Amino acid sequence: MNEQERIAVLRAELHQHNYNYYVLNQPTISDQEFDALLRELTELEARHPELADPNSPTQRVGSDLSNEFETVLHVRPMLSLSNTYNKEEVRAYYERVREGLSGEPFEICCELKFDGLSISLHYEDGQLVRAVTRGDGVQGDDVTANVRTIRSIPLQLNPAGGWPRVFEIRGEILMPWTSFEALNREREAREEPLFANPRNAASGTLKSKQTATVAERHLDAYLYYLLGDELPADGHYENLMAARSWGFKISDAMHKVQTLEEIYAFIDYWDQERRNLPVATDGIVLKVNSQRQQRTLGMTAKSPRWAIAYKFQAEQQSTILREVTFQVGRTGTVTPVANMDPVQLSGTIVRRATLHNADFIAQLDLHLGDHVLVEKGGEIIPKIVAVDEAFLTGERGPRVEFIQRCPECGTPLVRNEEEAAWYCPNDAGCPPQIKGRIEHFVSRRAMNIDSLGPETIEDFYNRGLIHNVADLYDLTVDQLSGRSDSRIRSARKAIQAIEDSRQVPFERVLFALGIRFVGESIAKILARSFRDIDTLSRARLDDFLQINGIGQAIAESVINWFGDMNNIFLIERLRSHGLQLALSEKQLASQSDRLAGKTIVISGVFQRHSRDEYKALIEQHGGKNTGSISAKTSFVLAGSGMGPAKLEKAQKLGISIVDEDSFLEMIGE
Repeated sequence: MNEQERIAVLRAELHQHNYNYYVLNQPTISDQEFDALLRELTELEARHPELADPNSPTQRVGSDLSNEFETVLHVRPMLSLSNTYNKEEVRAYYERVREGLSGEPFEICCELKFDGLSISLHYEDGQLVRAVTRGDGVQGDDVTANVRTIRSIPLQLNPAGGWPRVFEIRGEILMPWTSFEALNREREAREEPLFANPRNAASGTLKSKQTATVAERHLDAYLYYLLGDELPADGHYENLMAARSWGFKISDAMHKVQTLEEIYAFIDYWDQERRNLPVATDGIVLKVNSQRQQRTLGMTAKSPRWAIAYKFQAEQQSTILREVTFQVGRTGTVTPVANMDPVQLSGTIVRRATLHNADFIAQLDLHLGDHVLVEKGGEIIPKIVAVDEAFLTGERGPRVEFIQRCPECGTPLVRNEEEAAWYCPNDAGCPPQIKGRIEHFVSRRAMNIDSLGPETIEDFYNRGLIHNVADLYDLTVDQLSGRSDSRIRSARKAIQAIEDSRQVPFERVLFALGIRFVGESIAKILARSFRDIDTLSRARLDDFLQINGIGQAIAESVINWFGDMNNIFLIERLRSHGLQLALSEKQLASQSDRLAGKTIVISGVFQRHSRDEYKALIEQHGGKNTGSISAKTSFVLAGSGMGPAKLEKAQKLGISIVDEDSFLEMIGE
């Protein structure tokens, strides 16, 4: 697999992990593993600027946006922090700050990094007027009604408090361990899926459509960042102490230091003491205390230079491996799962852990009955990291062997060269793959049939109503409702959503098909290059390799998909149901080469179109979107509030700044 193909694979994997984490609240890898993949992709993209893609996971903050709430723009972007996992990187951060401030004395504010859902609270005249989730960093969901139920968030400030008339305060919405454990006990009693951790539970609760549900789950909040034009002090720590006097819940763990040794001492203390806290934490945040010095240090495109997050190493416990089972995913990948004696880890009881793949099992030399060391990578997903040698004796149980046949359908498993995973090739007859493909097909960024969730799809499949995605278009209201009056309304809503999906444009239909390695960005490239499904289905390897951004692995995957007659029959059924299998006449007519050869960066907030619409317009007229400014950037499309770091870099490189009206004139709109 060459670097071009590896970029495509990493983008697809990271998009899926973002969706699992922020939308489904069901992460499948740890923060540290995600960061490692993201770092690899960042390095590869830096070596291949010609493959720049504005939709790459490196160009965005993971999103928790929901269709159920009003989306609003943040007054100030909510950027993520750079992560570090060792003290040497903390030292490097400290030295960068020292150098950036030209030796000027500075203080560092040390804080706990709470593991919850980021929130922005806006106050006017001492009253809470809006609460917005982080979303994608530029815009978030308005969850004010739900936040009003959280008792630790003041709705009205003390009149004698001395607060500014208008300000914003940010923090983390959390579910305490006691509330989390009680909630999972209730869900287990009702045979409902358990929440993986308090962060997921808090996120799911805050996105509930019923404020009564939010109130009864006893969420909490810690605030850690005060913003506004008239703050009490230059110091971040001093501002939060003022906010505490106004009635906000500020952590007692905050501490100002000056030396690297004091930072290390703070880390070492809380690495142990965090286990006694009533809420989940996953690290330490270090911030330059002076706001004046923060402004001097400035920002990168995605994170401030004056702050960094140090992630704790995962906690380990020893327990006994009893059984290994195997799960089949949407793409047929078979994942081994360890079933162990229950053990408490990072505040939760763990019974199952991932074993990744066959190579991982062989490397560990696992036997049933072994004592194994288990940790939560990034405090989320349990995994076995080693056999506990302290308990090794001469007698060991049976060696754990990877299965040879699919546990769901019995098909012999296959493994591609250069890939670690075994997978089931029976994609047309293996139940988990069928249901997984349908779930992908109906997802928001594909066909957006939002009335059909995993449980509904499972029910329809078990009832024999659907066996592939084309079957969705044969469903009737009577079938879905079972002729029950109480289910008529939801059945009609689902049928209407299915009907509406017939208008979803070709590039999203192509993405929805779930072809291996064909994520959103690749689907757009293929749609623009081949224009219709029939031309794409007849394309040869050389046709693909002439397209910028398409490598051999992607090309072979698409060719193999269309080489399966089951998929050809599926396409014909979708065609008969009226799905868009070609670019529309409007799309074809609106395409031009006005921006051919131009690489464009978008920054700021716009009046005439959304950022996503401008990205589409750039692609429509032959241009290329990219998220960061370089010497190869043709110009910056700038709205109001353009990022100061981008503006400074553009001016330094002599790159033109084009406003909204000039850009629209440029493309003839």
